[in-house]
Amino acid sequence: MKKIYLLFTILLSCATQAQQAHQPIHVKVSGSGAPILLIPGFTVPGDSWEATVNQLEENYECHVLTLAGFGGKSPIEFPWLPKVNASIENYIQENQLNDLIVIGHSLGGTIATWLASRENSQIAKLILVDALPAAGAMMIPNFDPENLAYESPYNNQLLSMNDADFEKMAQGMAQGMSLRPEVQEKIKDWILLSDRKTYVYGYTDYLKLDMRENLKNNSIPVTIIAADKPYGKEMVTQTYKNQYANLAQYDLIIAENAAHFVMFDQPEWFMEQIQNIIAAH
Repeated sequence: MKKIYLLFTILLSCATQAQQAHQPIHVKVSGSGAPILLIPGFTVPGDSWEATVNQLEENYECHVLTLAGFGGKSPIEFPWLPKVNASIENYIQENQLNDLIVIGHSLGGTIATWLASRENSQIAKLILVDALPAAGAMMIPNFDPENLAYESPYNNQLLSMNDADFEKMAQGMAQGMSLRPEVQEKIKDWILLSDRKTYVYGYTDYLKLDMRENLKNNSIPVTIIAADKPYGKEMVTQTYKNQYANLAQYDLIIAENAAHFVMFDQPEWFMEQIQNIIAAH
């Protein structure tokens, strides 16, 4: 009987671990105090927030996400992003994260705007780091989310690309996301570590997500930290003005001499902004 019970316990434990491994989100919690949710960008693990969390966790309870398929986490069934979004919303409700501050980088910021547009949102403040409500609209002429599908020549090409060519592509992309060579290498490694299907189909999900209309539902304080590279302050300001036209009020802060990963290119300046925004009432 003891052997049967032990076997049952082992099987139950394995089943639980397998179930957890295929969750849309993985959360690491540290610190104590008012809650802050930190959402990374596409392909980026929660570890990217380490320096930020190190300075926040003394006074705040930090909930750091890693999304399925990234940072070595197991992939999930598609569609990917709708499951991720729903899982984050459920996590906030189940853990009663009231008066929540959400910090989102890139895709993480787009997800944050989605969360804030939900009815009975518990979010008190948004900090969006180089994030647009509709990245697809900026990248695709005559943008129509309905025209984007998993099955496309471009997606099929990415899925069939050999490892060497994929690494070259990742290196090229990483070079435009940070001004620092060591950070570019880190970004490239994150791309290579991602599950290939999640990278391809998840990016389609990302491009399909258009939150511009939903911005009308947002009445909480929003601060946007935008990088000035590579387009320059004037063009960046105009891009954000266009994309966030439906948001009644927000503060836009331009990070000078920084590319997409502002937190790595200007770490001290970035942390100062975060602290000031959080402290403001």
